[in-house]
Amino acid sequence: MLLLRIYFKEKLLRSITTPLLIILTSIFIVLFDNVSFFKHVLETYPFTMKNVGFLLSLGIILYALIVILLTTVSSRYTLKPVIIISLILASLIAYFMQSYNIVIDKTMIENTLQTDIHESMDLLSIKLIIYLILLGILPSWLVYKIPLQHRVFKTELWSKIKLILSHLILIVLLLFSFSKFYTSFFREHKDLRLYTNPVTAVYNLVSYTYDQVKDTNIPMKKIGQDAKQLKDTTQADRKRKIVIMVVGEAARSDHFSLNGYTKETNPLLKKEDIINFSQMYSCGTTTAVSVPCMFSMYGRDDYDSTKGNNTYNVLDVLSHAGIEVLWRDNNSDSKGVALRVPYENYKTPHLNTVCQSECRDVGMIKGLENVIAKSNKDILIVLHQMGNHGPAYFKRYPDAFKKFTPTCETNQLETCTTEEINNAYDNALLYTDYFLTQVVDFLKKYDEKAQTAMIYIADHGESLGENGLYLHGLPYFIAPEHQKHVGAFMWFGKNFPVDKEKLKTKSDHKYSQDNLFSTLLGLFNVQTKVYKKEMDILRQ
Repeated sequence: MLLLRIYFKEKLLRSITTPLLIILTSIFIVLFDNVSFFKHVLETYPFTMKNVGFLLSLGIILYALIVILLTTVSSRYTLKPVIIISLILASLIAYFMQSYNIVIDKTMIENTLQTDIHESMDLLSIKLIIYLILLGILPSWLVYKIPLQHRVFKTELWSKIKLILSHLILIVLLLFSFSKFYTSFFREHKDLRLYTNPVTAVYNLVSYTYDQVKDTNIPMKKIGQDAKQLKDTTQADRKRKIVIMVVGEAARSDHFSLNGYTKETNPLLKKEDIINFSQMYSCGTTTAVSVPCMFSMYGRDDYDSTKGNNTYNVLDVLSHAGIEVLWRDNNSDSKGVALRVPYENYKTPHLNTVCQSECRDVGMIKGLENVIAKSNKDILIVLHQMGNHGPAYFKRYPDAFKKFTPTCETNQLETCTTEEINNAYDNALLYTDYFLTQVVDFLKKYDEKAQTAMIYIADHGESLGENGLYLHGLPYFIAPEHQKHVGAFMWFGKNFPVDKEKLKTKSDHKYSQDNLFSTLLGLFNVQTKVYKKEMDILRQ
């Protein structure tokens, strides 16, 4: 202890220059917060004599980029706050990268900012706190305590210019010296750059913020203003249409027993006349992208948040055509989809009467009969599930549905076995099976006097530890099948005007959430120029 006191007094508490503090901080971040980056790099470029120089250059270039970033955005009075924020941010990013193998791209930032406090609590753990303390708070405290040498403005400015220029030259020299390696690194391994901490996160945060500011000046594109509902003349088609669409959460296709999964996760749905779409793919790998995209007129290849936020969606078109629309949410929110239609939050006991440790999806069904009784119009009711939201899968179902054991009873998935993770996840799917059959049973009560239907599509899939990946949210081009291949099926009452047998013959064709926009319009016989028959699953 005496030696530590002497060290702190004689060394650390002695004032240091701004460049030295930036250099020391950058070295610390590279060495301790970029384990995930170097782990992925070594999987592509093994540590051999041939690669050792390139690998060292990567670390030095990352260090130089952090130096340039910190030097550029800091001044005499903001240096310490900027460094402290960077250390805290880097420690949190390091935890999530190393624990769940995720990357902080623009989509992940969007998803994070749209996550509510209840979902965020599921991510808290002792390990996260340890990372935060050791890699964030302790070094931040040292930065706070170390006195800085304050020099005149010109001297300080020249010092910053020299620091930036010297590190730019260093980057150029290393890129030139190992150009053969960097040619393949930049062209063929773009995904590796996503793991640089915190450079990529800062870049994407700035890019996302810019897009949000830019979007505020874009006028809303009102599509479907020509929409009108065509009424057929047959007796059956005079009946009112009552359609419930369930937006699932993190439900990967290969864990549905309807799709051949060995564990019986759909014991109740298999007894119903379900049309199962076994080859359905998502528009994105996060709720923030997939939910607005699936209701958008744009396909996955054309969709982006700017278009999605500034263009009417299919709910707006249906509403304009005279169909009643209601969105009930037991997830974070509608991600902007239900901004212009009636919306009800079922995440709290205020409306949801089925709440235990958390409010259950089945609570969204309660009181729907009163909604339906208010008018005789056709109606679309959207129920946005909590479903299989991770990592705390064990919270997503009541004890009565704990069929598959042993289960992972923590949000630190990396501490559980593969069997435990899968069992907890499958129990949550088992509860979804129950919830969806409750929806079907509810619709059956209207089968004689209405045309009833249920559509289920999960927003995205989920990784459960395969290749060290957990949860979801990887960029689409590198995301595994498990994060994109989702559960989807339809149920139709006996009066609904659809050829179910014909539909079953093509239910194993490859579809995506791109098909939903026109399928919903076709379901209600809505005519509009934005409707595309070739994208309507029911009329292809």
